[in-house]
Amino acid sequence: MRIQTIVPGPDTSILRILQYIVFGSIILYFGKDVFIPISFALLISFVLHPVCAWMEKKGIGRLTAILIALSLLIIAGLLLVALLIYQFASFLNELPALQEKLSKSIEDLSVMLVNVFGISLERQREWVAKLTNQSGSGILSIIRNAIATSAFSAVLLVIIPVYSALILYYRQHWMKIVQRLFPKENKESLHEIISQTVNTYYNFIKGMAIVYLVVGILNSIGLLLLGIPHALLFGFIASVLTFIPYVGIMVGSLLPIAIAWITYDSIWYPVGIIAIFAFIQYLEANVIFPFAVSNRLNVNTLVMLIAVFVGGILWGLAGMILFVPFLGIAKLIADHNPKWKTISMMLGMNDK
Repeated sequence: MRIQTIVPGPDTSILRILQYIVFGSIILYFGKDVFIPISFALLISFVLHPVCAWMEKKGIGRLTAILIALSLLIIAGLLLVALLIYQFASFLNELPALQEKLSKSIEDLSVMLVNVFGISLERQREWVAKLTNQSGSGILSIIRNAIATSAFSAVLLVIIPVYSALILYYRQHWMKIVQRLFPKENKESLHEIISQTVNTYYNFIKGMAIVYLVVGILNSIGLLLLGIPHALLFGFIASVLTFIPYVGIMVGSLLPIAIAWITYDSIWYPVGIIAIFAFIQYLEANVIFPFAVSNRLNVNTLVMLIAVFVGGILWGLAGMILFVPFLGIAKLIADHNPKWKTISMMLGMNDK
């Protein structure tokens, strides 16, 4: 009796890849409370590593350099958050006036529905009552989720800097662990790949910070010229949301468009906002980004959108933020490893 051996073929490898994807997704989903702060800390350590290494070369101790770099980053973040909170607080002060104008716009819309489409006021009230009942049942759950999210975010604000400091302080130890995980790779080659990846990602983040700052200033100036209230808040929100290709700028423009329509009751102001944001997006893609970001990640737009979608499913908002830079890091590592050329082609764009 002959024993037939099964030779692994393409179907077997594809099945194995699918198993890795399924099991990896399950682990990421159920372990998100652990992986999210570690992921943020890892990205922050990538950004701060060149700064810490530079200070250590100047004779500053490792722990002191890490604390200085983290302190500067925290101060910059707190200043930005304070500015946005100030703008949001002033926005809330004008909320009653906006609500009054919104009520007037809703009344005009109701009259139009009666005159143009023949929908009676009683039918409109029935629709509003149904919507109110449906939304009211979910208000408590929304409040509970908001409180839980705020508490979790407060814990992250303490844990993430600690994780980042420990990753940076014991980075040589972590490097030895990575070398043991990939024993077939040459130590010098592995060290060079990781070093180039960290430096490239640092330069990319530094350039993107400049891009967000310039685009936010241009957005705010454009909104100020149109006379839109709280232009600074809306301008920088739209700037930060541009990290989501195509979709982000549309989402970021909805709020100022709505405020302009309610405030001035004219279609030309929303059209002006769309024109300004479109022009600034053109400048960002063709002038600002190429000038500020010397090292592009060159990630395929389709793959990036899929990463944002999958990240939102697995980790919520944190996943939408984290999965894009991790995709870029995976692309950088694949670019420096000839064995992963296929992965590099799948994640990247056409290379001339």
